[in-house]
Amino acid sequence: MLSNIFTVILSLSLFLATTIGQGDNLNKEAIAAMSAGNYAQAEAYLTQLIDEFPDNPAIWSNRGNARAGQNKLAEALEDYNQAIRIAPLLPDTYLNRGAVLEAQGKFTEAIADYNRLLSLDATDAMGYNNRGNAQAGLKHFSEALRDYQKAVELQPQFALARVNSALVLYQLGEKEAALKELRNLVRRYPLFADARAALTAVLWNQGLRGEAESNWVSTLGLDRSYLDLDWVKNVRRWPDDMVLALENFIKLQ
Repeated sequence: MLSNIFTVILSLSLFLATTIGQGDNLNKEAIAAMSAGNYAQAEAYLTQLIDEFPDNPAIWSNRGNARAGQNKLAEALEDYNQAIRIAPLLPDTYLNRGAVLEAQGKFTEAIADYNRLLSLDATDAMGYNNRGNAQAGLKHFSEALRDYQKAVELQPQFALARVNSALVLYQLGEKEAALKELRNLVRRYPLFADARAALTAVLWNQGLRGEAESNWVSTLGLDRSYLDLDWVKNVRRWPDDMVLALENFIKLQ
């Protein structure tokens, strides 16, 4: 559920130097489990670490990540809240809490967290991208576009922010600009399923049907989730006009 908006950020630099011996081993095990996507095991390790080091905000924040990875959103929020109580100037926790609030549809609260993050680190590209997501959730598409473009300015290789920008350009009626950006993305990142699916929809609605169908074959070879319009709308959260464009393609091809 969170794969497109939630980026696990392990605050390893905050793991206290005094955490040696068993704590250090548990930390390594937690990192390995998180990296492997074994969030339940990571949560178990991090819970043991919290018992040993209850004042370490990074451990609380990381357990929130592990819980969010299991879609245990309310519990994840509790952990992020505790991390913030301990260390209110830790930027990553606001990023992760904002992503969970977004997943709950609490876009205004998510924006507040991203604003706080960006007040602490104005160069955080993910913060701008995620704030753009929340703005789009509120249908504030012009504001979303500005945030996505800022994310790309800060990190030009940020492919997700670039595709988000293209999706919003299409929603704002700038269809040629959206098409150009999507073509560029697919050329640069040929295995990026989201860009290929979006390009398929735009091409079809521009009357370029052969090229659309070719991109669709490639899309399905990468990720068949795009056959599910409910997923596209409510999980990936494409803007309405892009969802409609893809629906037109799927129904009429």
